[in-house]
Amino acid sequence: MNDQQTLGNRIRAARESMNMTQAVLGRAINLSRVAISQIELGNRTVSSTELEAIARTLCRDLKSFFQDDHEHEDSLKVLFRAHRELSRDKQLSRALQNCVEIGHALATLERLLNIDRPPLHAAYYQFDSPQTRWQAIEQGAAVATAERKRLGLGDHPIGDLMLLLESQGLRIGILPLPDKVSGLKLWNRTMGSFIVINQVHPWLRRRFSIAHEYAHALIDQQSPASVSYQDNRTDFLEIRANSFAAEFLMPKDGVEQYVHRLGKGCPTRAQFAVYDEHEALCIDQRLASGSQAIKIHDLVLLAHHFSVSRPAMLYRLKNLRLITQPQLESLQQLELSGVGKQMAAFLSTDENGKQKQKTDSPLEFRSRFLSLALEAYRREVITESKLLELTKLVGSDGIQVKKILSIADLDTESDK
Repeated sequence: MNDQQTLGNRIRAARESMNMTQAVLGRAINLSRVAISQIELGNRTVSSTELEAIARTLCRDLKSFFQDDHEHEDSLKVLFRAHRELSRDKQLSRALQNCVEIGHALATLERLLNIDRPPLHAAYYQFDSPQTRWQAIEQGAAVATAERKRLGLGDHPIGDLMLLLESQGLRIGILPLPDKVSGLKLWNRTMGSFIVINQVHPWLRRRFSIAHEYAHALIDQQSPASVSYQDNRTDFLEIRANSFAAEFLMPKDGVEQYVHRLGKGCPTRAQFAVYDEHEALCIDQRLASGSQAIKIHDLVLLAHHFSVSRPAMLYRLKNLRLITQPQLESLQQLELSGVGKQMAAFLSTDENGKQKQKTDSPLEFRSRFLSLALEAYRREVITESKLLELTKLVGSDGIQVKKILSIADLDTESDK
């Protein structure tokens, strides 16, 4: 840096990027508005103590004011310019400022501790901005498929998502944000890429938000900042990120394979030809009507297997055409009435998002065993008394089983 005037210009740019007046900055560091004005004009020297206070209040690394390649385009300035309403919401504005401050502090601590973080340029997917919703969906799904392949994930569920993405050079923070904000992505040379997810949201929703913001980090790397909140959820870039998150967390082939493992999603009629060197013997098999229908217990297991919320899995099944619109609405009604939650408790799946159950094979086995027993009863291949007998084997209470039968949509084949 050459002179006092340059320092003043940089302080002014940082203050304006935070949507902060000279008077507000002055009160925060115990100086008058006139003193701040003189500092920014280069007419007043600023002590090291005052400069440290200014940097802290403006969420800046002190060294950034003296770097030759000082960033004039601040991430929050870009964000507030693109979404004017954000700067008018004082609670949200302060929360975003806090995220930037923590991001810089985290980056500084890692540098002080000589913690090397790989750059996030291992993958970059460049697209023109989508012009339609369908184009946004296609782009998001294509990037997710390519990224899963690059990371060697196959079609399997993703375990520790935060650990995986931090290994790719991202910093991820779980911090309190207003409820209408699910997450944001910030970037500058000082702190690198920093994803912030809303701490007040449930664990499964946070996982989806992490994957959503990862899409922004991969595809929108040139943007210093983006925020995902209720008011912009229909924007094409947000739709693209949601499409990415769905395919990344619930890959098409993986979901279909698991559905087949549950004995669902197969054609209701199949023909096989067995050839014995003379002629082919044709075998025709027709499955029972309704046997392929995905029910609430199937939905619970699918959501648990891929560590996503039941609503997220429900729409994924609809988009993959594994359920119809009437089936979607029926399962939605069960979910809204609390049956999904009770079924999850009955199957001992991870309702509260605690990962300890996700890798506990005895509980994983118990969940699948109970689900199979319910499905066998629904198809009328076992009686209710046999169902009670089987569920008792894995420690289930008969009263709980009867309650589940009374509230879940487990219509038997004779009910159709």
